[in-house]
Amino acid sequence: MASLPPVTQWLQLDWMLVIVAGWLLVGVAGVLALRRLALVSRLLFPLGGLLSLALAVVALNALTGPSGTTQAAQWAVLPIGLPSLPFHLRLDSLAAYFLLVIGATSAGISVFAAGYFRKGEGTPPGLLCLEYHVFLASMVGVVLADDAYAFMVMWETMALSSFFLVTANHRIPEVRSAGYLYITMARIGAIAILLCFGVLQANTGDYTFANMRAQSLGPFWASAGFLLAVFGFGAKAGILPLHVWLPEAHPAAPSPVSALMSGVMLNTAIYGVLRVSLDLLHLRLWWWGGLLLALGLATALFGVVFAAVQTDMKRLLAYSSIENMGLLFVGMGLTLIFAGYQMLPMAALSLTATLYHVASHACFKSLLFLGTGSVLHATSERNLGKLGGLIRTMPWVGWLMLLGVLASAGLPPLGGFVAEWLLLQSFLFTPGLPVPLLTMLIPVVAAVIALVAALAGYVMVKFFGVIFLGQPREEKLAQAHDAGRWERGGMVWLALGCVVLGLLPVQFIQVIDPVTQQLVQAGLGARVAGSGWLLAPNGLDQASYGPVIFLLGILGCFGLAYGLVRWLYHGRSRRALPWACGFAGGTARMQDTAEGFGQPIRQIFEPFFVMRRELPTPFDAQPRYHVTVEDRFWRWLYVPAMDLANYLARLLGRMQQGRISVYLLYSFLTLAATLLAVMR
Repeated sequence: MASLPPVTQWLQLDWMLVIVAGWLLVGVAGVLALRRLALVSRLLFPLGGLLSLALAVVALNALTGPSGTTQAAQWAVLPIGLPSLPFHLRLDSLAAYFLLVIGATSAGISVFAAGYFRKGEGTPPGLLCLEYHVFLASMVGVVLADDAYAFMVMWETMALSSFFLVTANHRIPEVRSAGYLYITMARIGAIAILLCFGVLQANTGDYTFANMRAQSLGPFWASAGFLLAVFGFGAKAGILPLHVWLPEAHPAAPSPVSALMSGVMLNTAIYGVLRVSLDLLHLRLWWWGGLLLALGLATALFGVVFAAVQTDMKRLLAYSSIENMGLLFVGMGLTLIFAGYQMLPMAALSLTATLYHVASHACFKSLLFLGTGSVLHATSERNLGKLGGLIRTMPWVGWLMLLGVLASAGLPPLGGFVAEWLLLQSFLFTPGLPVPLLTMLIPVVAAVIALVAALAGYVMVKFFGVIFLGQPREEKLAQAHDAGRWERGGMVWLALGCVVLGLLPVQFIQVIDPVTQQLVQAGLGARVAGSGWLLAPNGLDQASYGPVIFLLGILGCFGLAYGLVRWLYHGRSRRALPWACGFAGGTARMQDTAEGFGQPIRQIFEPFFVMRRELPTPFDAQPRYHVTVEDRFWRWLYVPAMDLANYLARLLGRMQQGRISVYLLYSFLTLAATLLAVMR
């Protein structure tokens, strides 16, 4: 047995394998302490969070060396697969960046989970611990895999473990249905990814990624592999029209699981598209980018419009995730267009915007899902129409979620603004493209992106205002309790991520720079480093942004306004109920409701929805108005597919109800046909 190298000689890849092994040991320990909630929640989940933090530190060290230089890629072969198919692993800049996001985000989620899980979740806490940490380990395995076999094993492990986490409350029929829908879409996507790898290996029989990189596929087969990758990874990302599982699975899952799926797992789909299109495929056609641009734009608009009309907290955030995945596909599409025309500096800018949004979305969306979990535990309500005024009884959750809401709305000086600002920079400062149609459409696409950003702000105002502001809409909300220490710790960590990404964009772009250098052979690191604290991706003569200056300006304006109010109106001000226009007799029924916020969007974008209205009559003792909004894609695409599948199942089922003589005739005819085929 070969001895291990000295610790000082261990590579970052070695440490990552140790961390993965640590997660698996934590999961096994959870099974041994199956129903000991205190041990699982207070020891094992925090230990998993420490391992996540270690992963982030190791990934950051692998991404940039001590002097800021890019580290060389690292390889390993693990003899744990089939005899002729070992696991090939590779740690490069692209993998290191996504591992950094996985580790940093899951650290906060694991700390939150230590205070969140209770008895009665449907699944014993020890088994949840195993499923949770296997889920984390499999996501790391997906990113490190360097052959199709290892990738698919890790991808399927990720899907299966997340399925069990989604169905933790499996005694509820709606939860089981959501889980079955999720695993079905995951299976369909996995088949497309497997076929993609089959195309990329070019009939050589070698399924390592190194062999795929060495192939020079023609436009037809390269496009076939690319389209299969978009379909397979798009099913995991929730791209239109493969999005139907996402608004069902997220509300069904426990909140830490929803945060892990939305903030972390969806990013593995982005990783897959980048790995295939910018690493494994040498050919880059501009229309690939146009396709991603169109899909992303439609998905982003669809997601934000549906988010605006939701009345369930978690469904609203699920549709918001669809919107953000659409923005990421838009960024990748723009990158492919620029790369196809060898406009490498612009490709680096759009790719930087995409990768920045990956980290920003992971922080703010995980924070928002964790906050909804605290609200759900404190009130036992997910319906926005039964909430309100919670910032009085849940101040920690309210103020931390306000940071997440501002970041999600793309407001400065937080991380969400930097990502969307960089994406708009990619559009607005685009030089003339060789295709006139693209040159004409780029400004139109930029305008739609601006519309999506504005609607996202509208959605977040609704989300935060209805839950935390105004007066409580139910009497029981007066007994709502704030989040515990563990839950606060996890949320504070993610809120700090939103702030750091907003205030230190120049430094974080330098972290991203090795990835863009690897994928498009260009980067922004050297350019932005020369502008000090100002972020100027296209040069100071075009546009720049100073987050610290902006923050100081905001604080100064608030201070000035507060001072003027205190000086001018001291002793003459009076307190009144909020949202009542100074009227002293205001009640919760006078406040805007979730349905009221969504009404203008329902009217403007009515063709998007299938709406069912329950209207009151003048003779009702208790009038009730209710609107149900449904997805047209579900009726147009999925209901006919399910009906066809049921019809075929019934048709085949009739074959099991015949006589034995008929079965023997089937066998005889099959044998005769086989013999005739062989004789020919």
